[in-house]
Amino acid sequence: MKRIYLILFLLCAAVAVKAQVGLGGGGGSSIVGRISGTVIDSLTKKPLDYATVSIYRSGGTAPMNGVLTDEKGNFKIDNVKAGSYKIGVSFIGYPTKFIDPVVTSLSKPDANMGQILVAPSSKALKEVTVTGQASLVENRIDKIVYNAEKDLTSAGGNATDVLQKVPLVSVDMNGNVAVRGDQNVRVLINGKPSGATSASLSDVLKTIPADQIKNVEVITSPSAKYDAEGSGGIINIVTKSKNASGLSGSVSGGVGTRQNNGNLNFNYNKNRFNFGANIGGNASWPQTSYTDFNQSLTADGINQRNTNNSHNEIKRHGIRGSLTAGYEFNGFNSINSTLALNDGGFNADGGGSYLFENLLDSTQNRSYTGRTISHNKFRGFDWNIDYTHKFKKQGHEIVVSGQWSHSIIKTDYTNLFSAQYQSQLANNNGKNNEYTGQVDYTLPINKVFKLEAGGKTIQRRINSNYDIFTVDPNGNNPELDRLNSNLYDYTQNVYAGYGVLTITLPKSYAVLVGSRLENTRIEGDPEAPYADGTNAQTLEPFKASYNTFIPSLTVQKVFGANTLKLSYSKRIQRPSLQVLNPFINRSNQQSQSVGNPNLAPEVSQTVELNYNAFIKTSVLNFSVYYKNTSNLIEGIASPVEDNGVVINRTVQNNVAENNSLGGSFFGSINPIKPLTIRANINVFTYNPSVYSAYVDFINPDALKTRLMTTVFGSATLNLPKNFIFEAFAFNNSARRTIQGTSPAFGIYAFGIKKQFMDKKASIGFNTIQPFAVDKSFNQSISSPGFTQSVRTRIPFQSFGITFSYSFGKMSFSNPQQKKKGVNNDDVKSGDQGGGMGGGMNGGN
Repeated sequence: MKRIYLILFLLCAAVAVKAQVGLGGGGGSSIVGRISGTVIDSLTKKPLDYATVSIYRSGGTAPMNGVLTDEKGNFKIDNVKAGSYKIGVSFIGYPTKFIDPVVTSLSKPDANMGQILVAPSSKALKEVTVTGQASLVENRIDKIVYNAEKDLTSAGGNATDVLQKVPLVSVDMNGNVAVRGDQNVRVLINGKPSGATSASLSDVLKTIPADQIKNVEVITSPSAKYDAEGSGGIINIVTKSKNASGLSGSVSGGVGTRQNNGNLNFNYNKNRFNFGANIGGNASWPQTSYTDFNQSLTADGINQRNTNNSHNEIKRHGIRGSLTAGYEFNGFNSINSTLALNDGGFNADGGGSYLFENLLDSTQNRSYTGRTISHNKFRGFDWNIDYTHKFKKQGHEIVVSGQWSHSIIKTDYTNLFSAQYQSQLANNNGKNNEYTGQVDYTLPINKVFKLEAGGKTIQRRINSNYDIFTVDPNGNNPELDRLNSNLYDYTQNVYAGYGVLTITLPKSYAVLVGSRLENTRIEGDPEAPYADGTNAQTLEPFKASYNTFIPSLTVQKVFGANTLKLSYSKRIQRPSLQVLNPFINRSNQQSQSVGNPNLAPEVSQTVELNYNAFIKTSVLNFSVYYKNTSNLIEGIASPVEDNGVVINRTVQNNVAENNSLGGSFFGSINPIKPLTIRANINVFTYNPSVYSAYVDFINPDALKTRLMTTVFGSATLNLPKNFIFEAFAFNNSARRTIQGTSPAFGIYAFGIKKQFMDKKASIGFNTIQPFAVDKSFNQSISSPGFTQSVRTRIPFQSFGITFSYSFGKMSFSNPQQKKKGVNNDDVKSGDQGGGMGGGMNGGN
């Protein structure tokens, strides 16, 4: 409840600001409005679309700005200060018509001119249509933007399929996302965090239809104005919306052998009010994977081999919807709010045979069969509201934001064993509430200096209730298992303040310098879930508090169309509940896991030199960087005895300091006009200096410097009669840890699309891995006296038909400044999933 009061307080503060500096008050001359109207042919009485409407000073001859009318002849000229103006209307075959004066005032910042009648001349030319298309990848000064809506091979897929093709981003076989090889990435949706992603990012991304995504932004060196969390950088997924007046929408979808999806988008904008709605979902066909597990333990007189051959059938589903509304009270004040809902999950049914072999005494061998049935569900909402007040000076503004994210995660599974282990049933219920308040202030001091400053607090309340019951081999007669059940509450409070100064210097130099201070307070409380106040596992509560100073510096030099940039950034990665919870997770009997409440956050520092060049229609971008990460968090597996046999147990620890050198290249060229070729290569090293406490758990071979790569390439060919063909392929090399490797991953795909109805509709075909049904993934870890290898085969082959249709007529206005708001760029989590207790991944 205190968190809700906090958000209400910030909103009240916003209203107070409005009351003090609103319409006609405190710098009232800063108000801006708009001039609008409709251009009509005086003879036919029909609207003129694509007519040019220009604005002049009253009595002036040089136009200040201009717009085009839409299909209904409507136009809007935004950001007009109070004053007297002249409006000119011109169109091919029509003499220019002027209206002077058109007056706006502080009390009435908007002027609606109504119908403007223009008469045609005696000679008229045929209609001329001018069209344009954004490139698939844009390399901007502060980010790389991947325009997913231009990618036809992503149609019919999900967000994971889109991210696999974004420059500098890689996605592994489990859907875990990394930027330049670092999985400590914060993924935002429309610039804001989602409570759903705090549960299991990889699963949530699979529920977002690709047809909902407009573009993806990648920020590798965030300045101090961004949250310090996320050592790998920030990925922002922007869903489709339109800055337009009128009514429009689109419907799209796909049917394929891997999954089916659909998406509906609706937009309405009238005067100062805008509204948008979007809903989309997907459902996969059942997919069966196969796993071969081999484990050898030879330490301390033990000579044992554990094997497992299993299969697992998974069926996924997901739906996501959002409602967005905004209103501009006047040129000073505006408010915007979004409510996003999500619901998804997956069901799994699998099993296999298990063998424990004592190589010194065969009479001790044990074998059994097992079956696991799991139901995984997550749902929730993200509600945010932003209030913006603009002052007299251009770019001078304050934004007050609040957000409430709520998510519920439910994982139920049943493990049935023929022998060796007691069959069990699990109910894991997790709840995550996140309350955020934020204030951002921007002041352009003069042409040289611009100041940005702000403050923020994030209040997280996470609860995990993990109940385990023993059952008979048929899954009946449940009895509470106190040893394995767990109830855990976790609290995290973050308080932050920042300041950033941008300095524009002579000779096309610019400097951006900033600092941020964050205070983190965390508390874990393992509650006793039983009436007598007992808990069979000894779990101690813990508390921690620490301050983090985050400096940032960027120096930039522009050479015509080319840019050279040197940047330094510092980031941290806080451990989440999933890696802090000291509860022993025995859901996987051969490979257990446990958290560590004493973990410190990872701290990374990166120095990067970047060069970006535009050569005619080609874009080339080169980067070299050095990255130091201390307190690297990794799981350390070691042999333990459990239930009469020896297995491995993985404990999270701060294990090493890693020094990495890297380089990346991105290029987009047009060797011939209809063909665009893109390539992205990222190469970096893994060179850990292992802390002395963990040297005995690794092989000396793990200390060698390892080279890892991510390679991506694609080609788009525009064919006659509105046909488009595209192909892409990528490959991520195996990733290293101090005990072993995670699997390499790569796929290829083709697609073709036919546009018709003046490009308002399309139908297409795409395929992934057409010549191979399954892909194999190999993973291995080892330490003295212990080795483990896992080989998994997963079906990836896919064929599908896609379609899309856009409807409505819109008048596009000048793009407004990007909405600011809540950005929670954090939390270190195991396999990019957090907010749950020990049983979150049970039975999967």
